[in-house]
Amino acid sequence: MAFDACALTPGSIPLLVSFPHAGTDIPSSISRRMTDAALLRADTDWHLPQLYAFVHEMGASTLVPRYSRYVIDLNRPPEDSNLYPGQDTTGLVPIDTFHKEAIYLAGQEPDEAEIDERRELYWRPYHDALSRELARLRQAHGHAVLWDAHSIASVLPRFFEGRLTDLNLGTADGRSCASHVQAAAESVLAGQHDFSHVTNGRFKGGYITRHHGRPHESVHALQMEMCHATYMDEPAPFGYRPDLAVRVQPVLQRMLDAVVKAAA
Repeated sequence: MAFDACALTPGSIPLLVSFPHAGTDIPSSISRRMTDAALLRADTDWHLPQLYAFVHEMGASTLVPRYSRYVIDLNRPPEDSNLYPGQDTTGLVPIDTFHKEAIYLAGQEPDEAEIDERRELYWRPYHDALSRELARLRQAHGHAVLWDAHSIASVLPRFFEGRLTDLNLGTADGRSCASHVQAAAESVLAGQHDFSHVTNGRFKGGYITRHHGRPHESVHALQMEMCHATYMDEPAPFGYRPDLAVRVQPVLQRMLDAVVKAAA
């Protein structure tokens, strides 16, 4: 099963766009043990590959998982340590949704052996593909940029108060990319007035950004966490909104152009 856990599309410029929470598939052996709330898949980073479709014309590489974050969370450490100590988070194999609804029927939660199996089947292939593609880009260009694309509901009391900022740039407090690369993205954000923005606020970057970002090796990683409301309908059935997307896509493209140029 691991061979189709994710789909890599290699590009021609030193940019890889990763979508670790865009997958929606759930194997039947797992889904039949899940609650109705889980099967709604509300916590998916809906439609992001569609929103970022312009990156293929730019020549960027993309990596898209097949499976839902409820199967395994690709942006968590393999040992399942908390990336935000003192704050509530969901785990490597989550057992509840962002609204604290049970993901599994009573007594059907995965045990340690199943978690280990999922790590090998779904988590490892994604990170292996990330590492290989970043190495290829660095070999070809002398440097590489990893843009980890995320989205989330704009109001989630479990994780933050009030409404989330529209665009949340994360660089692990400046450790996952060079300062001038971060500054290039921030300059684009500061130059537009349609979307609120913050850097290293509530979302500083997850495991992918922190682990794969190695600016001392000319590999720069940035995470973009954006509100669902900037490009889609937040209530189910979570429809894509081209009229909203067309407003935010140019901002995203300008940021990606900027960080690629800055990293060169």
